[in-house]
Amino acid sequence: MAELAQAVSLSPEELIPWWKKPQAWRAAVLLALTGWLYAPVLVRLVAQWWSDPNFSHGFFVPAFAAYVLWEDRDRLYAIQGSPSNWGLLLILMSLLTLVLGVFGAELFLARISLVLLAAGIVVFLRGWLTLRIVLFPLMFLFLMIPIPAIVFNEITLPLQVLASKLSAWLLPYLGVPVFREGNVINLPAMPLEVADACSGIRSLLSLTTLAIMYGYLMEKRIRLRVILALASIPIAVGANGLRIVGTGLLVQYWDPDKAQGFFHEFSGWLMFVFSLLTLFLFHQFMKSFARANEASA
Repeated sequence: MAELAQAVSLSPEELIPWWKKPQAWRAAVLLALTGWLYAPVLVRLVAQWWSDPNFSHGFFVPAFAAYVLWEDRDRLYAIQGSPSNWGLLLILMSLLTLVLGVFGAELFLARISLVLLAAGIVVFLRGWLTLRIVLFPLMFLFLMIPIPAIVFNEITLPLQVLASKLSAWLLPYLGVPVFREGNVINLPAMPLEVADACSGIRSLLSLTTLAIMYGYLMEKRIRLRVILALASIPIAVGANGLRIVGTGLLVQYWDPDKAQGFFHEFSGWLMFVFSLLTLFLFHQFMKSFARANEASA
């Protein structure tokens, strides 16, 4: 009897199979056109994730965004869709951005136009309320897009200098005299150059992405999520500086040849694990601090 009452309460539209709904066909057509338009862009994007270690975290970004949407599926299904023609304007703007990116040979513009197009499709098919619900996974997709080379280089050089300054400041306390020239640390055993690969940009991008994912999964308070994401920046920079200090100690007290090869790569992984552990401990501290404030209020 309860099942009969539930069936009667369903609206006629909900009784129609999804493949017979006009909205489903419109969505299918838009998705097919999107796949056709963006196939070259997506192929080159995935190829860069695979070939460039600085952006290999891009593989996890769309997967996590899809997971967030799946987690919110009941909430999305429960709201009443209110399609808006303003979505067509967003779609047009995204296509113009794609054209500018393709003909201007600017991959960054072509790639961000995909996220703009997704937002436009959501508004056109389901309305602004749905866009508000899916805004976080949509914004998160920007992290899968590699930074333009001109911006990347502007970030890398200051990180190199900062890492070399931090190392040159710490090493004398550990008994290693140094003389720094730019991003080159002159040790008694040999000069140690903080190259682009040692700037820490790779761990910074990966750790920030993971911090946002961790904050979403493990923390409900928006304020603490933001703090975790921001804290990942100094944590990544500090861990990279410690990695260079470790390399300097290795060169000075063991074997200069050990600064290259397996030990160099292993130290990168070790410092990244250390960064994750530091981020976790910082989160525990923030939770304890927040509980103490709530208890004293």
